[in-house]
Amino acid sequence: MLEDVKEEMEKEDVKEDAQVGVKIEYDDKNQLVGEISENLSLNIAFIKTVFRGDKDIVMKELCSGGGNSFFVVYVDGLTDGFMVERSVIQPLLRYEGEWGEQVEKSCLSTIDFSKQETMQDAMVQLTSGNAALFLDGVNHCVTISSKKLPLRGVGEVQKENSMRGPRDCFDEGIRTSTALIRRRIRDTKLRVEQGKIGERSYTDYAVLYLEDVAKDSLVQRVKKDLESFEIDGILDGGMVEQLIEKKWYSPFPTLQSTQRPDKAASAIMEGRVVILFDNSPECLIAPATFNTFFQAADDYYSRFMVAGFARILRYIAAVIAIGFPGFYVAVSTFHNQVLPTDLVLKIAKARETVPFPILMEVLMMEIAFELLREAGIRLPGQMGNTIGVVGGLIVGQAAVEAGLVSTIVVIVVALTAIASFAIPNEAFAQAFRLLKFLFILAAGVLGLYGFFLGLLVLAIHLSGFESFGVPYMMPAVSGKYEPKEDKKDFVLKYPIWDLRKRPIFARPKEKTRLKKREK
Repeated sequence: MLEDVKEEMEKEDVKEDAQVGVKIEYDDKNQLVGEISENLSLNIAFIKTVFRGDKDIVMKELCSGGGNSFFVVYVDGLTDGFMVERSVIQPLLRYEGEWGEQVEKSCLSTIDFSKQETMQDAMVQLTSGNAALFLDGVNHCVTISSKKLPLRGVGEVQKENSMRGPRDCFDEGIRTSTALIRRRIRDTKLRVEQGKIGERSYTDYAVLYLEDVAKDSLVQRVKKDLESFEIDGILDGGMVEQLIEKKWYSPFPTLQSTQRPDKAASAIMEGRVVILFDNSPECLIAPATFNTFFQAADDYYSRFMVAGFARILRYIAAVIAIGFPGFYVAVSTFHNQVLPTDLVLKIAKARETVPFPILMEVLMMEIAFELLREAGIRLPGQMGNTIGVVGGLIVGQAAVEAGLVSTIVVIVVALTAIASFAIPNEAFAQAFRLLKFLFILAAGVLGLYGFFLGLLVLAIHLSGFESFGVPYMMPAVSGKYEPKEDKKDFVLKYPIWDLRKRPIFARPKEKTRLKKREK
């Protein structure tokens, strides 16, 4: 049955191709096969066959002032039609000279154009928003940069908010995102290497780094990883992040994501590599370490005492987010003797009417709060925030009054949720949210032995973890490196005038980033 349907579809394709007199062929990678012909009629028939039935394709055959034919085609909605008419069509209509390969240099009133030799390259440029110009008697086409993509523009950052610093953020246009970084790093050694990824989406991506600061091995490794797989389409950088990570089973991300151009620019000047994707409002930063996820943008815009205190709070919040519920389950179930007598009595009194064991009680409340958090994310705007806060208060209070949970468990779960929000990077915080349940189960089965066994396993996992050749726990786990300078920007942040050296990511000869001018 399936073979009959396939044969029928192939017959229909051949029938439609025959209507215009051109047969379309594709190679093993689903790319068009064929060179651009000098015969304009063949090129027109080829394009009409490729885009048969597509109403958003604008195409027109015209004649120049000298009587030579040319053909213009572009995608309505992706291309600036007025710009094409003004810079391409009108000059060619007035052109009375001989038709030749150099006509585009003397006639087109735009400098941003390129030649395409094959139909595949021409169609990729066309579907990217550029206009394609075919000339009679010329065996290539000219693609003119005339994109007018439906973008929302540069807006205010929604995540990673800070008290000080710039408010702009990346948008879904890759050229806007590269411009935001160029605006901050006006160095001629800033490299912006662009390519395409996805066999059908042909998504543009850009790799940005400082040529004299970033290590060649890091840059080449990032490029190799981006070219190491074939996929139909890439719709967001998060898909690439999952494809190129080495230890897929770990909940901890090996690339740092951010919406902030200032954070991306800072990473580039440290010697790291930034990867931007079209249609994605975030960039990926490689490599990433455990410490970089605790660094917020305003740490470097505020006084070092304030920034240092805030960073200590984040590390404490990470410990609470991953271990506080499990620790409570362990000590209240198996090891009451480690708690003061008055506290033990208060816990027992609060649980007088609770019908569930402590492990079940904590799991129920944690799942309820995670549901509220997920619902708040899916609801629009202020409604989501309201559901998260008010819903948590109402559910917690109602559960206590119904005798399903104790007040102490509500305090533990609420404090854990607040601590998870204090971690600056959302993807990193999600790892703590997942591991929290493993610690609860381990503590519920083995008590403090299970709790500390979980900490040991986590420490071993992170100590043997790497991100593009850099130890994940740098500078706490240094290995063969010298982390003396890196420790100045660790749990405690030193004053900015003392951060004279770049981190381990940079080339050894380009370590210095701050020094006093000689008088």
